[in-house]
Amino acid sequence: MLIISALCIIAIAGIDQFIKMWVMSNMRLYEERDFLKIGNLDLMHLHYIENTGSAFSSFSGQRAFLLIITVIGVGICCYFLIKNRKEHKPLFQTSLTMILGGAIGNMIDRIFHGGAVVDYLDVQLFNFAIFNFADCFITVGTIILAIHILFFMEDDKNPNHKEVNHDNT
Repeated sequence: MLIISALCIIAIAGIDQFIKMWVMSNMRLYEERDFLKIGNLDLMHLHYIENTGSAFSSFSGQRAFLLIITVIGVGICCYFLIKNRKEHKPLFQTSLTMILGGAIGNMIDRIFHGGAVVDYLDVQLFNFAIFNFADCFITVGTIILAIHILFFMEDDKNPNHKEVNHDNT
């Protein structure tokens, strides 16, 4: 599973960088284009911006801080992915793989684009932050991780924990 996770992480970060290179090569900064329309329903635009902050532009201009936090987060995710490589925890492994792929994609931007992350997906149905492919994987991976922790994580702290049989037969 670790090799599959590594390949998926590389694929997510690679696709993210490919899309960002396309956006930077084919659009001007702050340019906006129609992207996804169904009839008269305008769903999404491509809107090229460079975000020097994190989610919702928080911590704008704090390049070193954001890079340090990202490296720590990537390290923690790698640790748990490797530590649990032999256990069958597909939700846990999938979530960490998705988070790592997205985090590495955005970390590459921070390192090579002057501390800014290229964002380009602009949902038109409601007022929302402009985001990118990597952000989608970080968000969905985090949701899957929360589901795993809340509903499927074994009680590792209690070695005497046993399944209770509620069967009355």
